[in-house]
Amino acid sequence: MSHHLEFSAVGAVKNYIGPTEVNPRLYDLKDAIAPKVRPTGDPVVSEAASNIHIAVIDYRKLELECLIRGFRSRNPNLEASAFSSIKDWQNASELHDHVSAILLNIGWRNATDPEVVEAVKSLASEFSAIPTIAIGDVEDMAHVMKILEYGARGYIPTSVGLDVAIEAVRLARAGGIFVPASSLTSFQQHLSGEKPSQDGVMNGLFTARQAAVADALRRGKANKIIAYELNLCESTVKVHIRNIMKKLKAKNRTEVAYKINDMMPRSSGSDRVM
Repeated sequence: MSHHLEFSAVGAVKNYIGPTEVNPRLYDLKDAIAPKVRPTGDPVVSEAASNIHIAVIDYRKLELECLIRGFRSRNPNLEASAFSSIKDWQNASELHDHVSAILLNIGWRNATDPEVVEAVKSLASEFSAIPTIAIGDVEDMAHVMKILEYGARGYIPTSVGLDVAIEAVRLARAGGIFVPASSLTSFQQHLSGEKPSQDGVMNGLFTARQAAVADALRRGKANKIIAYELNLCESTVKVHIRNIMKKLKAKNRTEVAYKINDMMPRSSGSDRVM
């Protein structure tokens, strides 16, 4: 069963499962490339005019929907199609000529993961005319370089905002390759022998975004508050927390907070949470 979801400018979903009266704004595939009209009657620029149509591939349904809706909130003229697998994207042949970039979310998985290697290489090879860009949690330069070697035209870390992600897509479409500044900084520090500051990413243990979530956990903040303050979906916050727990070998949030607080230098004084 295909899990392809298509989002219109007003957030309508194609292939909605349920009675149509629950969501009267369902539309057909032809609407994905035809001009749309807002409820106010104002015309919305079509894909041909805006020339931006992104195919997002992510097997995690909540993450996928959050990313699609996030793109929409930043740019209502941007077309975005959601796919829960590469196979679903491959089967959507009617969209291949209209998509200008493919975003593959690999999450926390490393570049050496066989599934990641196969996924990036197959997309870059089969759809060579469409730039493939990976999204992931890892920001290590070696990891990023591997992804680019597989044929990706860029790597977007989850620590950046949606505006940066959209500009990364524009750069790839123009023939460039996007590399996150955080990866370049760590690579430069490695070459110079400079040690990263403890205030940066908590002794290099976390990505920048994970460090921000970890610090919020240390302060006892709820997921909803963390999501609001960091401009993230709550489901994304939960993913970061799971990864943080794995890295710290913690069993729960309380243990995470305790271990992170213990990592803080004694000279921090009031910044330590007792």
